[in-house]
Amino acid sequence: MNLEFNKNEDAMKMALSQLKNRFEKIALGGGKKAIEKQHAKNKLTPRERIDYLIDENSTFIEIGAFAGYDMYEEQGGCPAGGTVAGIGYVGNRQCVIVANDQTVKAGAWFPITGKKNLRMQEIAMENHLPIIYLVDSAGVFLPMQDEIFPDKEHFGRIFRNNARMSAEGISQIAAVMGACVAGGAYLPIMSDETLMVEGNGSIFLAGPYLVKAAIGEDIDAETLGGAVTHTEISGIADYKFKTEQECLDHIKKIIGKLGHHQNIIFDCTSPLAPKKSAEELYGIVPADSSKPYDMLDIIARIFDDSSFDEFKEDYGKTILCGYARIEGWAVGIVANQRKIVKSKKGEMQMGGVIYNDSADKAARFIMNCNQKKIPLVFLQDVTGFMVGSRSEHAGIIKDGAKLVNAVANSVVPKITIIIGNSYGAGNYAMCGKAFDPRFIYAWPTAKIAVMGGDQAAKTLLQIQTSTLKAKGKTPTAEEEKKLLDEIKNRYDKQTTPYYAASRLWVDAIIDPIDTRKVIAEGLKAASHNSEIREFKTGVIQV
Repeated sequence: MNLEFNKNEDAMKMALSQLKNRFEKIALGGGKKAIEKQHAKNKLTPRERIDYLIDENSTFIEIGAFAGYDMYEEQGGCPAGGTVAGIGYVGNRQCVIVANDQTVKAGAWFPITGKKNLRMQEIAMENHLPIIYLVDSAGVFLPMQDEIFPDKEHFGRIFRNNARMSAEGISQIAAVMGACVAGGAYLPIMSDETLMVEGNGSIFLAGPYLVKAAIGEDIDAETLGGAVTHTEISGIADYKFKTEQECLDHIKKIIGKLGHHQNIIFDCTSPLAPKKSAEELYGIVPADSSKPYDMLDIIARIFDDSSFDEFKEDYGKTILCGYARIEGWAVGIVANQRKIVKSKKGEMQMGGVIYNDSADKAARFIMNCNQKKIPLVFLQDVTGFMVGSRSEHAGIIKDGAKLVNAVANSVVPKITIIIGNSYGAGNYAMCGKAFDPRFIYAWPTAKIAVMGGDQAAKTLLQIQTSTLKAKGKTPTAEEEKKLLDEIKNRYDKQTTPYYAASRLWVDAIIDPIDTRKVIAEGLKAASHNSEIREFKTGVIQV
């Protein structure tokens, strides 16, 4: 290994150490004292509930662990968005699991909590996966009710989705292990089956204090809406249990009896390990995101047998397209080539930039994969489309639109991995969040923004300097530098993967070594939904 490789490896390991430390803090939820209080009530934490529920030694892909990261500081924070969620195996069946975290503000719903829960329902609906709700929540966080209650993508959308999933035959199981209050009370009742834990689980539209205030009735929570009340009197709940463990055991029984989807339409063969070590991924991507590297080296360490059948190898070289397998699943790969390449006309092209020919090739390849029912994997490290008079005159906007159209109208599952830069329209063309990837993950090296920090800072500085000059003020060189540094620091913070993950622009920040695993699990999830509509692209300029 050369010196540059070792430097890159050290930088990646430092980034992963930071990721681990930050996750460990998030995993404590509301903190050790809050966890102790939970245990004192004979209640498990959400992570303990999930660990007990999922199959032993099985894979669990956590989604949205960094939701809410560095947000809501004035309210005391909201680790993991107050909800622990992901995709795991219960009774050897892949399921979406959503568990409220009562240690975080009594499990109250912040705006990001609603967004995260809707994302988990979206995953269940897109992939036809059963969804398990482990309910323990005080309802909407009232100081921010205007940001979580009334809009289309707010709290109420959860119940709309409950109804839509039920109509589509997607199983929903709700276990009420703590409070389930107000509008939130509809979630378990709109699920297929409702389980409750005696003594802790409760369901009611209004709690004892509100009942007293509204109608003057004195009543305790257990009598008002506890497990005995709802299994013996109202008939709202289907099962009651003395302990959480008994409740979780019964969920396993229910899931174990679900019918199976047989019509898997995506091709899958026996998996083959890559010939090249995944550990080497740490040293390939430069610590300096402006430096080039060969994306083929990444592909060789993720996909089966390190095999890649490249499409149009000698054309449009700044995007790599081709066929491969991952854990046996056939996929089409669309990846930004980051090394400097020579075009068909002998011109040197910058790595990570999308040129006319690259956009044209990728659009055609995506259409081919849709025609053949082959899922797509996008490996992003893109600085955007080529600019300047030569590209504009050659119709870069037209070719870019062709690629964006193909991505937007793609009907096969799409999984996106953001390895490095993800700037501007390049983010869209390479299937960023706005283009509905089934799953989207980021490496610690990811940067997501409308443009790079240096370019953005210089552009904004020019605008602000021109504004000052228009007012008769000419900033000194020292003032310009200070202003430039302030803009760049602010912009750099907004481009980090943590900023993106906190707002759920990506599902998770992952260790590069886990890339193969998360893609394969995403394809397994996608295989449960065999309903693929006809592929149409509409009007494309050629």
